[in-house]
Amino acid sequence: MTHLAALGDSLLATARDAESGRAASTLFAAPQLRAVVIALKEGAALAEHNAPPAATLQCLSGQARLWATGREWVLDAGGYAAIPPERHGVDALTDCVLLLTVSGTRAPEPVEVTLEASAPA
Repeated sequence: MTHLAALGDSLLATARDAESGRAASTLFAAPQLRAVVIALKEGAALAEHNAPPAATLQCLSGQARLWATGREWVLDAGGYAAIPPERHGVDALTDCVLLLTVSGTRAPEPVEVTLEASAPA
């Protein structure tokens, strides 16, 4: 078991001392799923990069900005977003700790389901 707040505090202390302003720890790794805690000090960034097949980003503390072409989402503690399937980046608006969850396969396209009323018997 991992306590996310304690791990986040430890990673944030490391990030504050790192030249890059970043620190990360992989919580779980399997062929089709990976979970990583990332700490960024204020002003640090994850530069623009390609999207994995499917991923989400949850802000555990602080505030970060997830951005993609022409769009952005500001996440504060408790904020959760699906990472768009395109080039994107993340900026730390304050010291922050993020939980990145990545799937090795792209999620299926949503299917619209229409329920038909049944005729009375």
